[in-house]
Amino acid sequence: MVLFIILAISAVAAALGMLFSRNAVHSALFLVLNFAIVAALYLTLNAPFIAMVQITVYAGAIIVLFLFVIMLLGAEQLRGVAGDGGVWQRWLAGGLTAVLLISFASILFQGNAITPASAAGVIDTSPAALGLRLFEAYVFPFEVTGVLLLAAIIGVVVLSISKKRGQQ
Repeated sequence: MVLFIILAISAVAAALGMLFSRNAVHSALFLVLNFAIVAALYLTLNAPFIAMVQITVYAGAIIVLFLFVIMLLGAEQLRGVAGDGGVWQRWLAGGLTAVLLISFASILFQGNAITPASAAGVIDTSPAALGLRLFEAYVFPFEVTGVLLLAAIIGVVVLSISKKRGQQ
């Protein structure tokens, strides 16, 4: 429990660092830290394969893609919101945050309504079982994700080419 609390506080601190950083590259690095902490949480849940996938896919490939887009578009420094349009957004974000925290607190303090982890059935987390589950039950979402990532890469290339032509 102590390790979970330490990791949870670290994950929240990394997420806050990501949100409040004025530099987009620093935000991406805070996100890498957050992904690593989530992988450590997976290790505490005795799911080493998911932890390694978390590190290789998210902390590795996805962050490299984020950094590539940040550097390609030249958006290292974040600019402030212009005008008074952001006031209602802050109130809305504050209200939604309060609703989320109240929901978490109510779930946390119910205690008896939540089934303990020891009473839950054992789930096979071996790579073979996960691979079979992924390609039997989730083939369509897996393929849609691949097409979506391909479209994003093509979009970045098209935007960078049109941006370069506009500067010449």
